[in-house]
Amino acid sequence: MRRKQGPPEKVSPHLQENLDFFKEKLGIGTSIDVLVREMEIGGQKIALIFIDGFANGELITQLLRTLVGLERVDLLPDPFHKLMEQKIPYMEMEANDQLSEMMDELLAGQMLLFVDGAVEAIALDTREYPVRGPDEPDTERLTRGSRDGFVETLMFNIALIRRRVRDPGLRVEAMKAGRRSKTDIAIIYINDIVNEQLLDNVKHRLENIDIDGLPMAEKSVEEFITEGRWSLFPLVRFTERPDVAAVHLFEGHIILMVDTSPAAMIVPATFFHHVQHAEEYRQNVLTGIYVRWVRFIGILLSVFLAPLYLLVSLQPDLLPEFLKFIGPKDVGNVPLFIQFLIIHVGIDLVRMAGIHTPAPLATAMGLIAALLIGQIAIDVGFFTPEALLYGGLVAVGMFATPSWELGQANRLVHALMLLLTGLFRLPGFIAGLLIVFIRLVSDKSFGVPYLWPLIPLNLKALLSIALREPIPVQKVRPSALRPKDKDRITSDDGKQVGNTSKRKEENEKKKN
Repeated sequence: MRRKQGPPEKVSPHLQENLDFFKEKLGIGTSIDVLVREMEIGGQKIALIFIDGFANGELITQLLRTLVGLERVDLLPDPFHKLMEQKIPYMEMEANDQLSEMMDELLAGQMLLFVDGAVEAIALDTREYPVRGPDEPDTERLTRGSRDGFVETLMFNIALIRRRVRDPGLRVEAMKAGRRSKTDIAIIYINDIVNEQLLDNVKHRLENIDIDGLPMAEKSVEEFITEGRWSLFPLVRFTERPDVAAVHLFEGHIILMVDTSPAAMIVPATFFHHVQHAEEYRQNVLTGIYVRWVRFIGILLSVFLAPLYLLVSLQPDLLPEFLKFIGPKDVGNVPLFIQFLIIHVGIDLVRMAGIHTPAPLATAMGLIAALLIGQIAIDVGFFTPEALLYGGLVAVGMFATPSWELGQANRLVHALMLLLTGLFRLPGFIAGLLIVFIRLVSDKSFGVPYLWPLIPLNLKALLSIALREPIPVQKVRPSALRPKDKDRITSDDGKQVGNTSKRKEENEKKKN
């Protein structure tokens, strides 16, 4: 339940009382970035309050020039409404009589204008956030395609989506979460496509977020709104690419964006959303199919290759005669099971070291890990060459996984499979497969089965995942989302197929 708040405080007609309220709440005079400018225009006392780091100095200067040029006759008989409706040449402003709401607007970067004698104040959107360029995201790079990506400023990100979705049905609803942080969250969807129940479900979960702050932005929001907070696999998909977000909007998904984060959250998301990449749709169809299957192979290698090799090394009798060459000739001084666990942890250590190492030193760090540690470990008998080979293939498969979140989940599955296989051999390997499969089957993302379209089976949708269909073949939206408008492609005679054409015919009959 939300914490109950006291009665709202109204804007006082006495200017000093309003300033005293903000001085008490915001520590004006103590906090060096909260500025107050008191002045007199046309014989009327006013006060401007703004946050220095968020203010667009040039814009505020232009507004001040307009205000100081006003005469007494320009403000009579009602100074507040004269300013609001006639004398301030600015589009983005609104009036409010609630001090707490005005304080929230101030902390979000807007400038407040108080007029002595008025029982309302004006909020002017003069903010200018520090922002970097919309560069291509490092984790979703393409050989061909757009090079822009989301940034940490919410309105910029919405504009990047608007540029690709020029649909009058596109809706961007705003919410705030966090009692202290007042974090802005945007709910983006196309209103004549999205399923109403799904939308209500998402809004309900967002409204139930009750915490003091969300400084970790989208990740904190995800943990509040997903069903399985201890789930092994990611139940939403993240993307930093506006084109990927736009594609999912047209399918009937909902995009959640949190201010200060460059990652958009796509809901709902199944397992198969995490194994596709925009690169596959930037190539021709056959190349896209090939690239997709190479990725599938990489994902499977990252999870099952090392445990399977460990199993057949511990139980060589499982191998047919023509595969007897598989397995180490000399295990070395350390048990093979322990070697693979050390390699598993070592790969993650190298990855983390690469993230935290300054760019000029990253190459040197990689050489140290590959040449010195790896080669010397083999020479002293700590590792077998085969163990390092399979560990390296696992690492390549991990980095080939399109979704970073799925890649990290697969690392945990890989560690579980190694442990069970090393301790219990074949029964452990089978038990690991069953545990992972049961987990996948039992998960749901906002009511959508996590393994759809495999379970429950939808052959047509499953084929589109396996074979990267040409865009003109993708005539309908995913049925698991239950969209209002199921059709994406028009027929040869110009009419939309399926339920949309029926609705059009019904509308025509009503008109006639």
